[in-house]
Amino acid sequence: MQFYLNGYRFGDPEIHDPAPGFENPSDQLPETVDVLIVGSGPAGLILSAQLSSFPGFTTRIIERREGPLQLGHADGVASRTVEMLDAFGLATRLVREACWITETVFWRPDENNRTHIRRTGRVDDAATELSEMPHVIVNQARLQQYLLQYMENSPTRLKPDYGLEVVKVEVGDSGEYPVTVTMRPTAGGPERTIRARYVVGTDGARSVVRTSIGRELHGDIANHAWGVMDILAVTDFPDIRIKAAIQSADEGNILLIPREGGYLVRLYVDLGVVDPARRDEIRNTTADQLIDIAQKVLHPYTLEVKNVVWSSVYEVGQRVADKFDDVPADRVDTQLPRVFIAGDACHTHSAKAGQGMNVSMQDTFNLGWKLIAVLQGRAHPSLLHTYSAERQPVAKELIDFDKEWSAIMGSPPKDPLHPERGGVDPAELQEYFVRSGQYTAGLATHYPAGPLFGTDEHQALAKGYTIGMRFHSAPVVQVADAKPVHLGHVHRADGAWRLYAFADADATKLNSLMNWLSDSDESPVRRYTPAGADPDSIIDVRAIYQQPHHEIAIDKLPAMLLPRKGRFGLIDYEKVFSPDPGKDNIFDLRGVDRTQGAMVLVRPDQYVAHVLPLDAHDTLAAFFARFMLEPRE
Repeated sequence: MQFYLNGYRFGDPEIHDPAPGFENPSDQLPETVDVLIVGSGPAGLILSAQLSSFPGFTTRIIERREGPLQLGHADGVASRTVEMLDAFGLATRLVREACWITETVFWRPDENNRTHIRRTGRVDDAATELSEMPHVIVNQARLQQYLLQYMENSPTRLKPDYGLEVVKVEVGDSGEYPVTVTMRPTAGGPERTIRARYVVGTDGARSVVRTSIGRELHGDIANHAWGVMDILAVTDFPDIRIKAAIQSADEGNILLIPREGGYLVRLYVDLGVVDPARRDEIRNTTADQLIDIAQKVLHPYTLEVKNVVWSSVYEVGQRVADKFDDVPADRVDTQLPRVFIAGDACHTHSAKAGQGMNVSMQDTFNLGWKLIAVLQGRAHPSLLHTYSAERQPVAKELIDFDKEWSAIMGSPPKDPLHPERGGVDPAELQEYFVRSGQYTAGLATHYPAGPLFGTDEHQALAKGYTIGMRFHSAPVVQVADAKPVHLGHVHRADGAWRLYAFADADATKLNSLMNWLSDSDESPVRRYTPAGADPDSIIDVRAIYQQPHHEIAIDKLPAMLLPRKGRFGLIDYEKVFSPDPGKDNIFDLRGVDRTQGAMVLVRPDQYVAHVLPLDAHDTLAAFFARFMLEPRE
């Protein structure tokens, strides 16, 4: 962590000085804003947290609830999401407090007595080679509290405006603030309007924002119901603190999720196929009825529930909007997007795969940096078309996966004595779980070719950094202070690109690249960094040398790798790395060509945008020229 750049300051370095004009933020909504976010769930807060660091434009977030969420229903935080939260400085706190899911066990009917269950399998929940970050469980309300605190500590001191419900959203044809949002206080009172450059609807499955722009959720209800409850219980079931998929012969299935704190447990209880004529009856299933079913599924083990923290019943449904912004498909070439939808506002699915909150936050992490670039005048507004183009297919893949996963989880186990009854072989359930590990960890997203990704003709130079997939971190040593670190942990939620230059055998091409980036008029660093801004504020350049850290002379490094920053022109010594001698070599781990080296260009949302030879200067310049704008004088 770096601080004191502009002088010593006593206190918590996570609390930033307020930007001028934000020392005492007003509780009154202004008449106009640059970005209005509707809904303060995880998707809305990830976006708000990103934008809160930028006082150059106005962001507000409104929420119909009267205050912060106290009890959230989502709880699973995938490894990919923990990687993302690390960019906000929140991962360490999260993994310390959360429950870690390291293994999953599988239970099925005992062949000798099918009224009993027995453990039949155990697998790693997520293979450690997928990510250095764990899969964890923490209450949604607690996760949102982390993000709210991040916003309150930001230069803009951003906080939600509670108790406001959106009535409608209207997009005009012109003007600086073309979107008009009508809202009313939930406590009663007159309606009022606010005008915005951009509006983002993260207002849930019944989104008013989505309806206002004419988007609809397409899909269906699967007519299969599940009960869910968070409980404090006493039991002799041996795997109460391990994620467990439990199939009983005749009483249904349970997905058991241990919760944070060491005692709390969540049970997803199978309620079977829903008869439309009995839908209300199923929806009114009580917590006591769920407990009774759970006790029967767990037989011969006992379950004594001491306290029900929360319970609900839901029907599995998978639906997705055909587009995530307000621009009709046939007007993409002539109309710029002004309104966006994210999270449950544009895709809904079951809870058992643990993807809803995670994919929703990835939606707005994708959108946030693009809004920042456009509002700062660093990119053409057409860049915003890529949000829907990239995220809608991801949501569609999620829906397809969720249909398969829900069908398997909701099926009874096959009875070897009665194969005609159908069902799922428990071994098939376990095999599917293992096969889906990369997906459930949130690491399967692979964006297709597009304006923000290069071609794969040089992919062989860095085989482990697949273009279109998230940057896979690896251990290295920070040369200046010999500190072991993870390379991917240098990412911050600051809207900057990262250019990782992996050195060639003698570092000749690497040094030439650094000199070009420093001195050439065609250098994207020079071309797109505003006058007076820190040299790494737009494109953050890092180098990974092949030799041990103690063989690298700091005073001989290129100037690009020792940038001067802040009002005192202090030198940033944290741009240069070497392989960690105590771990597997990063060049080998990620398949980087040791002879030629490679450039790995990473987007602000941590996805690999391009892999290039170290001497492909013109190609690098041409890539940024597709969408970046030079700063105005």
